[in-house]
Amino acid sequence: MKNPWARNPWFETVAEAQRRARKQLPKSVYAALVAGSEKGITTTDNIEAFSELGFAPHVAGLSAERDLTTSVMGQPLSFPVMISPTGVQAVHPDGEVAVARAAANRGIAMGLSSFASKSIEDVAAANPQTFFQMYWVGSRDDLLHRMERAKAAGAVGLIMTLDWSFSMGRDWGSPEIPEKMDLAAMVKFGPEGALRPKWLLEYAKRREIPDLTTPNLKPPAGTAPTFFGAYGQWMNTPLPTWDDIRWIREQWDGPFMLKGVMRVDDAKRAVDAGVTAISVSNHGGNNLDGTPAPIRALPAVADAVGDQIEVVLDGGVRRGGDVVKAVALGARAVMIGRAYLWGLAANGQAGVENVLDILRSGVDSAVMGLGKNSIGNITRDDVVMPPGFVRNLGVEQSGTASKAAAAGKAKPAGRRASRSS
Repeated sequence: MKNPWARNPWFETVAEAQRRARKQLPKSVYAALVAGSEKGITTTDNIEAFSELGFAPHVAGLSAERDLTTSVMGQPLSFPVMISPTGVQAVHPDGEVAVARAAANRGIAMGLSSFASKSIEDVAAANPQTFFQMYWVGSRDDLLHRMERAKAAGAVGLIMTLDWSFSMGRDWGSPEIPEKMDLAAMVKFGPEGALRPKWLLEYAKRREIPDLTTPNLKPPAGTAPTFFGAYGQWMNTPLPTWDDIRWIREQWDGPFMLKGVMRVDDAKRAVDAGVTAISVSNHGGNNLDGTPAPIRALPAVADAVGDQIEVVLDGGVRRGGDVVKAVALGARAVMIGRAYLWGLAANGQAGVENVLDILRSGVDSAVMGLGKNSIGNITRDDVVMPPGFVRNLGVEQSGTASKAAAAGKAKPAGRRASRSS
């Protein structure tokens, strides 16, 4: 008997979106999305750490209506999820524009990578709640040019990403990705594409080939570099200091997020640098392998700085319940990466909307089960946290943040002070 859902474009979980993406994408493209570094300890922990947390639900007196709304860096969100910036989304020809439209349709903000395959102008036009993400690449003049361009295009905030240590090698092997899709590359990778005709058809319908350039890194005079060309420039740019972070924050006269903070001492330095928000993140496991999952580092960071700046979490979110767990431990919202990419690969813009609907439904279900009428009323008392779950990075083990996190101290979530800029 045939599976009645086999031809149904709708999927019920992010895991199913990933399975469909694997069937849809050429092997190298799918492997690039899986990513990770070295042994994959961090990539695995990002997801599995959420499974160590439980809920303490109620069974009666539940609220018939729930308010899931919040805001991050001045932008209203229909529920506490944002699109995390990811580079060169060649999983679908519409790429970041499709993701931006899906996010706009579901009332959430979009993060656009400097390494994206679509321009800030096109993406901001598709979603007016677009944050532009930058790496420390090139000279200060180069950075100023990108910020000015983003501002002119309508970006409502800046995300500065620092959580990548250029870790090389994967025990399961890294995919081979071409510098650009020229004739030689198409001949070499043609067999992979031939095995995924649906993916090729999407490009054929638009008379396009996958674009591996980075239009947002285009200099004032010249052409946009390829992804690997830009990556090489990034690796050869002197690493930023905290003085550099203070400088770039001063150049941007709007909301500013520092992404990649895992330690309490770094979080405090970020506050001193004047940021609006930080993202507790390890770059989806594409960083120093052995770094704990962000959800483990979140409580100590939130205890230390959550009353001064906004704290969000990025990494391992696959379910609405994960979102609520993050909020309970001190996050104002979460950012998702691979989850929406699986949806984009599986069914384009509709697939991203499908993923967002799954997450929203899961958030609503968890808030209802916990007996709350608002996501803002979720506290640490609503989750079951095993001993030793929290990792107090960059803080003395006898410190206040450590004691509060270890005790699972209840603290209202979603009510962090916002520093306006």
